[in-house]
Amino acid sequence: MTSDAKPDLASLIGTNLPYLRRYARALTGNQETGDRFAAATLEAILEDTAIFDAVESPKVALFHAFHLVWASAGAPLGDPDSRLSQRAQDHMAHLTPNTREALLLHAIEGFHHDEIAAIMQIDAEEAGELVDIAQREMANSVAGRIMVIEDEAIIAMDIVAIVREMGHGVTGIARTRTEAVALASKERPDLILADIQLADNSSGIDAVNDILKQFDDTPVIFVTAFPERLLTGKRPEPAFLITKPYSEDQVRSAVSQAMFFSSTETLNA
Repeated sequence: MTSDAKPDLASLIGTNLPYLRRYARALTGNQETGDRFAAATLEAILEDTAIFDAVESPKVALFHAFHLVWASAGAPLGDPDSRLSQRAQDHMAHLTPNTREALLLHAIEGFHHDEIAAIMQIDAEEAGELVDIAQREMANSVAGRIMVIEDEAIIAMDIVAIVREMGHGVTGIARTRTEAVALASKERPDLILADIQLADNSSGIDAVNDILKQFDDTPVIFVTAFPERLLTGKRPEPAFLITKPYSEDQVRSAVSQAMFFSSTETLNA
C-alpha cells in the first residue's frame, strides 16, 4: 500500500469505527471489554494493513480484523458487573456457538450473509443458518414488559407490533418526557425503547434519565437517525442503539440483546 493511500484508509477506518465499537460492545456485553478489543484491532491494522488489500469493502475488512483479534484471545465476554449482567452471561452460555456474532453482524450492522461469511471466515449458507438459529434462540430466551417512548404514531405502532410478535407485553406509548415519566411510574417496564427527539421538543434522553432515578436497573434502547453523534467514545454512552430508518431484524435483535444484558447505561442530559 502506498503512502498516498494511507490517509484514505485512516478516513475509512474513522468513518466505520463508531459502528465497530457498537458491535464490539454488544458482542462482549461490556463497554470496556469491547473498546479494548476495538483498540487492539486498530493496533493490529497499524502493523499490517494487508487485510484492506485483500477485502473489497473497508467496513468488512475492519470487522474481519476485529474478529481475528477477538478470536485469537479466545472470544471472551466482558466480566459481569451486576446481577443482571451475570444472568445475561448465563443465558449466553446456552446459545449455539457463533450464532450471536452472526446475528449482530446481520441485524445491527446490516451485513449481508456473504459479508458475514467474509468476516467470520465461513461460507454464506452457514452464515444464514447461524442468523436464523440466533433469531429463534434469542427471541425465546426472555420475555417482559416494554415501554415505548416515541412521538411518531406510525413508528410507535410498528415497534409495538414487532415486540408483541416477539412475545413481549407493552406497558404503553409515551410521546413526551412528562408522559414517559408518568407511564413508567404507573407500570414499571422491564425495558425502555426511546426515541431521542420527542413531540414537545423534549428529550428522550432526559425522559430515560428521569425514569432511571426510580428504576436504575432498567435496560434502555435508544433510537436515532445519527448514531455517530452518540457513539463518541465519551462516557456514558447508550449501550443499545437502533439507527433510523430501522429494520424489523434490528428491533428484534436489539430488544433481545437488551433483555439479555439488562444494561442501565444511558446518556447525561
